[in-house]
Amino acid sequence: MLKECYCTEGVEAGCDEAGRGCLAGAVYAAAVVLPKGYNHPWLNDSKKLSPLRREFMRSEIERNALAWAVAFAEPDEIDEINILRASILAMHRALDKLVLAPDRILVDGNRFYPYKGISHVCLIRGDATYKSIAAASILAKVHRDAYMLRLHQANQHYLWHKNKGYPTLEHRKAIENYGITQYHRKSFLLSKRQLSLPL
Repeated sequence: MLKECYCTEGVEAGCDEAGRGCLAGAVYAAAVVLPKGYNHPWLNDSKKLSPLRREFMRSEIERNALAWAVAFAEPDEIDEINILRASILAMHRALDKLVLAPDRILVDGNRFYPYKGISHVCLIRGDATYKSIAAASILAKVHRDAYMLRLHQANQHYLWHKNKGYPTLEHRKAIENYGITQYHRKSFLLSKRQLSLPL
């Protein structure tokens, strides 16, 4: 059963990202402040929900949260500053957009950079432990999936409607056959040719 809060005092915002391990597309992040006592039987780590349940919970969370926001970092930013920094940048951007300033930030994972002097707690598997992080994981995932579906319309060789930019065999084969797009992360190992380049 998910925990409601890390500490009973103050306002807590849960943060999580989606798309960190992808070869293409922006990395998305969400920040969510849930009301005290909020519960829903389907609220969970986004990876444990079916696409239909994630979509339902997206509407449920956006309707009931005290504050929520989604933001992203573009592929060229990922290439420039690396995926970890870009993921945290996307989280900071989501926090910037919240209409309610938190007293504490709960972050899924083990790395985060200080944000405006607000205390933060990094939590391994936080999205399977705390309600606010689970909610953030759902919003980040659903919003990013919708973004990849939009990109797929003009880039259908890569099957982004199915793989969402992750390094599936079909995605890698499409890169070998058709090259890369402006949405691919050039700092990632995208093809066999990259692996064979002399150092």
